Amino acid sequence: MTLNRRQFISLAGFGAIATGFTSWKFAHSQANAKPPQPKDLLLRFVSVADTGTGARGQYAVARAMTRYHQRHPYNLAILAGDNIYNNGEIEKINAVFERPYAPLLKQGVKFQACLGNHDIRTDNGDPQVKYAGFNMQGRYYTFRRNQVQFFALDTNSNADWQQQLIWLETELKKSSTPWKIVFGHHPIYASGVYGSNPEFIKIFTPLFQKYGVQLYINGHEHHYERTRAINGTTYLICGGGAGTRPVNKNSWTEISAQKLSFAAYEVYPNRIEIKGIDTLSIIFDQATIPLKSPTV
Repeated sequence: MTLNRRQFISLAGFGAIATGFTSWKFAHSQANAKPPQPKDLLLRFVSVADTGTGARGQYAVARAMTRYHQRHPYNLAILAGDNIYNNGEIEKINAVFERPYAPLLKQGVKFQACLGNHDIRTDNGDPQVKYAGFNMQGRYYTFRRNQVQFFALDTNSNADWQQQLIWLETELKKSSTPWKIVFGHHPIYASGVYGSNPEFIKIFTPLFQKYGVQLYINGHEHHYERTRAINGTTYLICGGGAGTRPVNKNSWTEISAQKLSFAAYEVYPNRIEIKGIDTLSIIFDQATIPLKSPTV
């Protein structure tokens, strides 16, 4: 078949368009493809705190958490307090929890919450303890996922500290898991508006060292901050779940950032890999916690 010049140019243009579309389709499918699951991955989870505003910032972080789930599926989210602003009113639960995280909840992501200082302003937080979506087994409780044991604390000033600390040491002592992660609302080490808690440092630092707790997660300070390993424990603040406040640095600070964000974790037999992720899905922090962190 003989083509005239006009027919040839037309066919060539169509071919270029088809090739371009095929290239775009391939690139798009690659961008949205889920990476293969690492064979030795024990657990993937996320954490976020100070979320419960129902405002734009919370939804932006929730969308980033959903995007991360699409590429890196997880079924656990740690909710480290101040789940309902301003006064822990359970009637707001749809606006500040069920709606923002609906895509994750529909995918079977289980949220495990603890109480923040705003949460106890209504009925001392009891409605939240009883709310099925927060999966709380009490004001403080423990649960296991694979080779990881989590310990949720009530860090509020009116907590039953005498009984809680006896419980925590008992549970840590009898734990047989290689990985131990504690979470609560209030910071132990922090460089933000409230700063570190000297009493908590005195109580928890030696306790965590004694029983090999590798990670403590909290909110209250509205920023992201990760410490170096302090006596074998890394302290991570993920309080930028809906709003932010200024943050500085201390000598033990590895990174601090005034960012709307959440933290993502992958637990392996010999390490935990941590990522700080902002609302544009940009990873602004990456770190590895070895199973046995050096004592400093």
